[in-house]
Amino acid sequence: MIDKLIEKIIELQNPTCVGLDTSFDYLPDELKKDVSSFDDAAEAIAEFNMNVIDKVCDIVPSVKVQIAYYETYGHAGLQAFEYTVNYARGRGLIVIADCKRNDIGSTASCYSKAYLGTTNVNGKLMRAFSADMLTVNGYLGSDGIKPFVEDIKSHDKSIFVLVKTSNPSSGELQNLKLESGKFVYEHMGELVAEWGKDTVGKYGYSEVGAVVGATHPEEAARLRKQLPHTFFLIPGYGAQGGSAEMLKVCFDKNGLGGVVNSSRGIICAYKDARYVGMNYAEAARAACIDMQQDLSKTIGVMKRV
Repeated sequence: MIDKLIEKIIELQNPTCVGLDTSFDYLPDELKKDVSSFDDAAEAIAEFNMNVIDKVCDIVPSVKVQIAYYETYGHAGLQAFEYTVNYARGRGLIVIADCKRNDIGSTASCYSKAYLGTTNVNGKLMRAFSADMLTVNGYLGSDGIKPFVEDIKSHDKSIFVLVKTSNPSSGELQNLKLESGKFVYEHMGELVAEWGKDTVGKYGYSEVGAVVGATHPEEAARLRKQLPHTFFLIPGYGAQGGSAEMLKVCFDKNGLGGVVNSSRGIICAYKDARYVGMNYAEAARAACIDMQQDLSKTIGVMKRV
């Protein structure tokens, strides 16, 4: 699946991932009108997402759907999550389910089946939330990751493991030094490389990727050098303070190696003075074009090896 994402990035010359972290609070007033229940809110969110997807699906390769924003609205929110995942895939986008799942053994296996694999019901194999990729938390160790790795091999999927996250306090754990002299995030990077060593595709990147925040360029540069075969999901651009110049270190000499997420900067762009007069979907498209130009100017041409 990483190869497919890279192909779309090269085709569109755009390593943008649109974060559909869609809170009801982010919606324009016309979609909030007469909403009085979780069902109403979830329906409005799904409509918002659908219209944004329709406007950007020809210029971006991927979307990331953050499940916490949907869980807030109970089972209706999960239906909106499922609808968004399926609709985006139907429009040709590669979908990252941002769930940061983390557990061990049979429980991890259930999480993996839910988003990457299939569930057996009386001999019938069915998919629950059929994403292409999933974010996972590897800080429980290998037995929390192995079920996901097994499923990505069987179902042509990918995962992104948290390595160096974009939040300001990530260093409280991830930047601690081990006796070896390495940082915790570097050791996690080594584990990610080991977990994905048997899944390297034609572009030289494995199906086990890493989440590496744009807001920590020094650490990102170390990880890019350390992990030449690991594809990065790069959060933190825009609203969190990350810039194209800061995240340039995440990419290789061919302009490949990562996909950059922006959430509020795109889905809330209609509130930005730069896009005055546009509706929310038009503003989202304009913000994607501006982001693409910003990234391309800094990263350069994205080309096949």
